Amino acid sequence: MPTETARLLRFCKPAVIALPLVLAIGLGGCASRGSSGTHGAQVAAAAETLPEAELREAAAYWEQRYERDPADKMAAINFAAALRALRRTEQAVAVLRGLVVRHQNDREVLAAYAKALVANGQFGEALEVIGNAMTDAQPDWRLLSARGTIFDQLGRHQEARQEYERALLIVPGEATVLSNMGMSFVLEGNLPEAERILRQAVATGRADPRVRQNLALVVGLQGRFEEAEQIASQDLEAQQAAENVAYLRAMLSQGNRWEQIRATDRS
Repeated sequence: MPTETARLLRFCKPAVIALPLVLAIGLGGCASRGSSGTHGAQVAAAAETLPEAELREAAAYWEQRYERDPADKMAAINFAAALRALRRTEQAVAVLRGLVVRHQNDREVLAAYAKALVANGQFGEALEVIGNAMTDAQPDWRLLSARGTIFDQLGRHQEARQEYERALLIVPGEATVLSNMGMSFVLEGNLPEAERILRQAVATGRADPRVRQNLALVVGLQGRFEEAEQIASQDLEAQQAAENVAYLRAMLSQGNRWEQIRATDRS
């Protein structure tokens, strides 16, 4: 079952408060300034950051491509990514399950399938898929980090961070892995350590908007609302950033809610 903190990260609104996972195994998403177009291979990587109207356009485009040829790997992966971002997760799983039958040893296909399974709450099956896609002799940092995010969602934070450490041995300083590790500490209630690691991720210069928004979340959760708004405004319109911080401020004013969340997670 999701922890109280995971519920907070998933359901806080506006939708900017989200957990950025290296394989886009998202708990939500936000629209940032300057979103890329939807008709191209980049949709799979950018789906979590696109506005809903663009996601629907992307889903319609890739659905047509997929219906013409269900064996088209690019079409299936992008169609599933759009479906997943639209929270049509069962359909995304079904699309990729068929693709896996045709591409049983393709790591890209297996990774996309794992994303869809996690989004649909099928954590055990996702772990099995990742295990089949990777061996100890040929580790893949993206899959290691993805496995870490699954452990985090299962409340197994120490195991999750072991996976992130293994990934960082392959790609030292990788912003997405550092971001996942930072959010692992958020889920455990250790906000100062989460902030330290997220700042390290942002300082790489390779962080995407979701990493900065998570840093804004962590700063705001510690009561530094003006600073959180400044960070959020780097990628969001000023009004949306202000609304996010106002929502967070109101939530934290309700009877020490964050302490209650941390206590629930620890138990």
